[in-house]
Amino acid sequence: MSPTVVFLGAGSVVFTRQLLADLFRFDDLPPLRVVLHDIDPERLAVARGTAEQVAERFDRHPELVATLDRREALDGADFVVNMVQIGGIDGTRVDLQLPAEVGLRQTIGDTTGVGGVFRALRTFPFLSAVAKDMTELCPDALFLNYTNPMAMNVWWMSVVAPKITTVGLCHSVHWTVHGLCALVGVPMEGTHFRAAGVNHQAWLTEWSRDGQDLYPRLREVIAADPELDRRVRVEIFKRIGYYPTETSEHSAEYLSWFLRSDAQVERYRLQPLEYLGISEANVAEFEDARAALAEGRALELEEGAAEYAPQVIHSVLTGTEREIHANVVNPVGAPLIDNLPEGAAVEVPTRLDADGVHPVAYGSVPEAGAALNRDYLSVAALTVQAARTGDPELVRRAVLVDPNASSTLTPEQIWALCDRMTQAHADLLPRTLGGRLDVDLSA
Repeated sequence: MSPTVVFLGAGSVVFTRQLLADLFRFDDLPPLRVVLHDIDPERLAVARGTAEQVAERFDRHPELVATLDRREALDGADFVVNMVQIGGIDGTRVDLQLPAEVGLRQTIGDTTGVGGVFRALRTFPFLSAVAKDMTELCPDALFLNYTNPMAMNVWWMSVVAPKITTVGLCHSVHWTVHGLCALVGVPMEGTHFRAAGVNHQAWLTEWSRDGQDLYPRLREVIAADPELDRRVRVEIFKRIGYYPTETSEHSAEYLSWFLRSDAQVERYRLQPLEYLGISEANVAEFEDARAALAEGRALELEEGAAEYAPQVIHSVLTGTEREIHANVVNPVGAPLIDNLPEGAAVEVPTRLDADGVHPVAYGSVPEAGAALNRDYLSVAALTVQAARTGDPELVRRAVLVDPNASSTLTPEQIWALCDRMTQAHADLLPRTLGGRLDVDLSA
């Protein structure tokens, strides 16, 4: 039987399109069975049309299946790619707008902080259900997660399904290096780089070309351009000593330094609520894809996207050895990063081959960076514990220890905001946490 690749949330058609394009660019893969799953029939139909067009353009002939039934999709899977966003754009609006109404600024709101916490809490019941289905129907499949909040979701999967191999995939390390190479005027090809830390806040500790460290060159470029001092990541680099691996827009809301005042927002050229516009654009892209398929137009494909899931699939199926950066659990007793909490989700270099996924033991990350990572992981730890125990007080404490939230709001305001967020998301949250879902997440 052909290897089966399942896309959960395939209605995210632009991302599905790019993943399939990157997959079909490999000309040495065996015939594949590609299964598309979504709960929205209209989006699923567009996803199928997208897959058919992309396969034809690359002269590939996979067996294509589109189904609204998740268990049917997962039955016999070898790779499960997750990109489901529970709550969709309406959930995103709540995550950003309600905090903004009480003065708490967020730019993206999908990784940590109040937006990340509530996004995780409405995603955990879905992940638990998927884990249960996979344990029964495809226990040996690789679960390749793209859904944010990445660190919390990977951590949660390790709690509810420790025997399932879960790998969190994010392109932030790749595109960080790509952008830095362009900034200093060297091609990315041929550079050596490694990063480690947590998702969206890993630290680029190695970056060289032909044995030459490229950091001194970056410092020269920054010194020559005062406008670069108005970028969040440049400020973090100057203070911590290593470049962080996510955009300034993301990075701004992980710390207490940037969104706490109008002056800081202006200085660092930030746009609070930015993700609302991005989300609206994603909806528009879906509408454009639907129209293009109806009119017989070619869909736009991004060149050189280099997404990690296709690389994982290719390495496992062909034995091709390569290294990526991935999010995995920091094992208890044998940590990959020894100055970050054991049991937490961390991002490290990861080798791929025919035997699967092999995270690389990294040692210690720079201590100042680890201190910031530990703040981030404290939010994640309390969120996971809140879901496991059904204790709504832990939800509020998770937000309380978030640097951005506590730099802006008082504890009393945080408690009141979490009450409002719980009410707004009630249909997607467990009853134990104040919602209306009849699910038991205790572990």
